[in-house]
Amino acid sequence: MTAVVGVLALQGDVREHVDALTACGVRAVPVRRESELHAVDGLVIPGGESTTMSKLLGVFELDDPLRQALRDGLPAYGSCAGMILLASRILDTRADARHLDALDVTVRRNAFGRQVESFETDLDFAGITDEPGADPLRAVFIRAPWVEEAGPDTTILATVPAGPAAGRIVAVRQNGVLATSFHPEVTGDLRVHQYFVDMVKEGRAS
Repeated sequence: MTAVVGVLALQGDVREHVDALTACGVRAVPVRRESELHAVDGLVIPGGESTTMSKLLGVFELDDPLRQALRDGLPAYGSCAGMILLASRILDTRADARHLDALDVTVRRNAFGRQVESFETDLDFAGITDEPGADPLRAVFIRAPWVEEAGPDTTILATVPAGPAAGRIVAVRQNGVLATSFHPEVTGDLRVHQYFVDMVKEGRAS
């Protein structure tokens, strides 16, 4: 039976993630209600504006159900703002901003600067680019966060290779939760989405 992967559809680049997941062979559906959340095998939290998304979690009464689903082991992937929402600790955000405490990381919001300071670079990504013959992963950063500190149970998958932000952590995984600072949904490279789809399928099989 085909896996069903939801994309949290409150705000942000929802359609791009739906298209990428569909290309990876799963059924991708938008999630705005608790009933829709309970019908998926995994969930993507897209990029967007993290404080707006955190408010809408409350408006749509998804905050507590999503926290519980993550505690119960729902696989999740957050890109950019999604990384911020999944974190346990957030720097440079509003005092009333919600977060989901699904990753033992400290994330700095807008760490790379404003929109005009968006950039692209090639990354090595553990589990993807270390495959024989694999090309580097092209990563697009748009008002992106980075991980300032990762807990002992969090695996670092990618760091910035060069420049003023060299060594900064931009992809992590903790059990069934994956997060990236960058936006793989805008490049046409499906490898990060396929990595997450494989995580979802592993979760279904266990």
